[in-house]
Amino acid sequence: MFNVGIIGAGHIAEKMTRTLARVPGVCVKAVASRSAEKARAFAEALGVERPYGSYDTILEDPQVDLLYIATPHSCHYEPARKALLAGKACLVEKAFTMNADEAEALIGLSHERGVYLAEAMWIRYMPLCRKIAEVLESGVIGAPGMLTASLCYKIDHKERVMRPELGGGALLDLGVYPLHFARMFFGGEVERVVSNCLMGPTGVDLQESVSLMYSHGRLASLQCSAVCRADRQAVIGGEKGYLVVDNVNNPTRVDVFVGFDRVATYECPEGVVTGYEYQVLEAQRCIAEGRVESPMMPHSESLAVMRLLDVLRAEWGMDFGQGK
Repeated sequence: MFNVGIIGAGHIAEKMTRTLARVPGVCVKAVASRSAEKARAFAEALGVERPYGSYDTILEDPQVDLLYIATPHSCHYEPARKALLAGKACLVEKAFTMNADEAEALIGLSHERGVYLAEAMWIRYMPLCRKIAEVLESGVIGAPGMLTASLCYKIDHKERVMRPELGGGALLDLGVYPLHFARMFFGGEVERVVSNCLMGPTGVDLQESVSLMYSHGRLASLQCSAVCRADRQAVIGGEKGYLVVDNVNNPTRVDVFVGFDRVATYECPEGVVTGYEYQVLEAQRCIAEGRVESPMMPHSESLAVMRLLDVLRAEWGMDFGQGK
């Protein structure tokens, strides 16, 4: 049995626990919260064997094979740092850290200690995203040249989203998905970045558009919003046709067009639980093979995205109170 421990007892932790309860060979063994009462309530409600009333005590559990860090952005770095020092493999929720310096420090520690570390950017692990890559490589739509991706949810009612010290705003919660999507299929050879941002009264970004111009003549146009709803689609256009992806943050369907005629449709494979399971199964595989990172979510990619996030926030004059 591959045992997972979860740091944090909020919504994402609950979703992961319910997901893994349906995955053979994997078990959420323990949960840690800063509140012992909250940890116990979480464990009782979801059938988790071991509740811990601090983030540190779970590190001492010898039966935990992987720690999933499901805390707010501002609370990723320190639990992950301590876990790596304790020799515990880590899967860290997106956004990976608050800034690139934190990301670089964790990655360095992972390699120094020989301990697995990965960002829980779940689209990187999904089979349907691998199918998108196969379609592009097949040449059916010709050479890709244009990518658009939009992710908009109305989440400004959530307190943490409006608080800069917690890494609030649209960028770290939502914008990371279109940015990762663009890097997955257009790569990282970006020559120029142009962006616009609407800031909120508390000093966090509420919505933005980001254009990435690539050295090979491609263009990606990305949007996200914490105050509006939209289609959450991505489109990749080529010389002969295009493909449309439903739900850029959790792809559920891909339609392929040649000209304007749909020639193929791909959907999530049978047996998928929620999609959260793939990142844990990949961690299990990598740990068994003695890897410190996953080829699906390389450290270099997490760091590159964090550096771009830093550049965008600096351009917008947005400060999380950490001097970044």
